[in-house]
Amino acid sequence: MGLPAYIQNDLLTRRPQVDEAQWLAAFHAGDRDTLAACYRDHFDGVERSIGAILNGADRETVIHEVFSRLIAREELRRSFHGGAVGAWLATVARNAAIDYRRRLARETTASADAAEGAIDASRWEEAAHARLLIERFRRERLPAEWADVFNLCFMQQMSQREAARALGLHRTTLAYRELRIRRALRRFLLEGDT
Repeated sequence: MGLPAYIQNDLLTRRPQVDEAQWLAAFHAGDRDTLAACYRDHFDGVERSIGAILNGADRETVIHEVFSRLIAREELRRSFHGGAVGAWLATVARNAAIDYRRRLARETTASADAAEGAIDASRWEEAAHARLLIERFRRERLPAEWADVFNLCFMQQMSQREAARALGLHRTTLAYRELRIRRALRRFLLEGDT
């Protein structure tokens, strides 16, 4: 009589034990294999943690954004000091989902105001100034090969899935370009040359 199947399966799939300090150093350094294993091991937990907050494409967008930030931002990885990485990622994802939902609510409110003709003269001036800034950003900072991503993701507010499909790109490629555009736009706006 052998071991039950669920125990045999657990023993077969268990990864070799790694020293926690070594794992944490590799995680902080952005080691590719460590981050890939983190993605594989914790994707479902991240998805579950935001399931009550977002659905469908919005949920997928936030999940992808969380893992993209994890890969791209060392300061985010360094904010994890050890312990249960799954719980930490779930908290990061939950916070990102809440922020995303709030942003979506603000955009919906702004769209409703515009549709009702509630934009007064001062808001019209702000909108005109914003359009001028956008055009200046496009002209001075936006690489030509990323213009379509900017238009679809930022101007038309398409989801990553829709924009990737429209451009014939892999979603990860689009997400990378979106992240780079977001950084360039943030630098442009924060430099004070506006």
